[in-house]
Amino acid sequence: MSLRRIVLRDFVIVQSLDLELGRGFGVLTGETGAGKSILIDALQLALGARADSGVVREGATRCDIAAEFDVPASLLPWLEAQGFPLEESLLLRRTVDTDGRSRAWINGSTATVSQLKSLADGLVDIHGQHAWQSLTRADAVRDLLDAYAGVDTGPAARAWTQWRQRRKALDAATEKQNTLRQESERLSWQIAELDRLAPQAGEWEELNARHGRLANAQALLDAAQTAASALDEDDANAAALIHRALAALQAQAHIEPRFASAIEALDAALAQVQDTVHDLHQYGRHTEQDPGGLEALDLRLSQWVSLARRFRRTPEELAETLTQWKTELAQVDQALDIEALQRAEQADWKSFTSALQALTRERKKAAPKLSRAVTATMQTLGMQGGVFEVALLALEDPQAHGAEQVEFRVAGHAGATPKPVGKVASGGELSRIALAISVVTSRLGQAPTLIFDEVDAGIGGAVAHTVGQLLRQLGRDRQVLAVTHLPQVAACADHHLLVSKQATGHQTLSTVEAIATEARVLELARMLGGGESSEISLAHAREMLDA
Repeated sequence: MSLRRIVLRDFVIVQSLDLELGRGFGVLTGETGAGKSILIDALQLALGARADSGVVREGATRCDIAAEFDVPASLLPWLEAQGFPLEESLLLRRTVDTDGRSRAWINGSTATVSQLKSLADGLVDIHGQHAWQSLTRADAVRDLLDAYAGVDTGPAARAWTQWRQRRKALDAATEKQNTLRQESERLSWQIAELDRLAPQAGEWEELNARHGRLANAQALLDAAQTAASALDEDDANAAALIHRALAALQAQAHIEPRFASAIEALDAALAQVQDTVHDLHQYGRHTEQDPGGLEALDLRLSQWVSLARRFRRTPEELAETLTQWKTELAQVDQALDIEALQRAEQADWKSFTSALQALTRERKKAAPKLSRAVTATMQTLGMQGGVFEVALLALEDPQAHGAEQVEFRVAGHAGATPKPVGKVASGGELSRIALAISVVTSRLGQAPTLIFDEVDAGIGGAVAHTVGQLLRQLGRDRQVLAVTHLPQVAACADHHLLVSKQATGHQTLSTVEAIATEARVLELARMLGGGESSEISLAHAREMLDA
């Protein structure tokens, strides 16, 4: 499983490129400034790196990058869960225009940049030319050891966050005991005042409606009686008039069929009048004036308005206010329960320390293994007798990342005491140590493609040949691509890609082509510094390839 193909259109100084990549160990070489790292930059964009308009070739409106991979089985569940088509290969594509806007696709379906990033670690592992700089950063060193150990630092970080929150709550409660106690007393008094009223949701509106009915009871009864009389009791009541009209139409209905609809309507109207009269009589029999009930309502409404004014609320808000105060009181009382907060904080601390102990155990197991592996690789990189050591230094106060600081130490020759790499190692030694670590850790990675971007800087001679052999060995199990300026490294490659730059009109364009046989000899001769016409350099190049 590897990177099959990369296609570029109008990217930086590349107008058009369609490059197929083979398995094993491949190198990219070319003169300084030819654009050897352009392929890696383009690949990183296809994998979700940040884009800007500067990557668009001058004179073009946008650049287009596509990278085709074999599909790792580990990514199939993710692709399916995200709804992307499962194809024979995995095609990532990204475009960037002159305004810096970008679009992305996965297997032809629109994707986000974050989705591209989610795929990156499962496809490509890139080791940059400045990898040695991270050897002096505490966080990078710790992350490298954790990755080598295969430990998950998430549980410890989450436990630390939980404990810190609990600790802050305890400290705040302890510091504000008097304030909280006063707040509890205030809320308790306010709740007691409102509890005597016991307002219910919607009750204010219902009280006002009942009060209106009781206050106007006599007028309501008079209205009902007047309406009932007009409908069925007065001399010229509505029911009698409807009866008269109905009798007149019914007498002539046998002659005029069109009277049938009017008769039907009058029947219905008479029935409605009779029903209404019945309801009005019922209302009159069951409605009485209730001075006592009205007085009780007056008193409750008065209390309601008084409390609303006292607590600066509208009457409609009192029921909700009571519920809110009870919730606040419960929270304040919880904060006042120092013993409960202490128990919770101690429980969280115990969980945190347990997670730290598990993390420390894994680091202690991995540290000597990484030390031995890097030390062994250093011997082949011109640092015979040198020792690499991963030291775990206990922290006075445990942090989210653990109970110890991780430090890389090195002794450049036999008998010397290992010291922090940033204090004793030269630039060349740092580069070799970084390369040794890259080689050791890359063997454990899951990405099918490894890319080394000039990690051999500061290395030469026989050591450079050893670097080439190491990368070739890695290429037996995974696809390895290296940008290099060393002929010794390039000679060890299974595939050789030549990056060249030509001036075309007012533009300078870069191209990449696979070379073999004599073209490869010429490129190695150039890298050796003898030029194409030097028989010595050509002979040396052929000898390196034969070896």
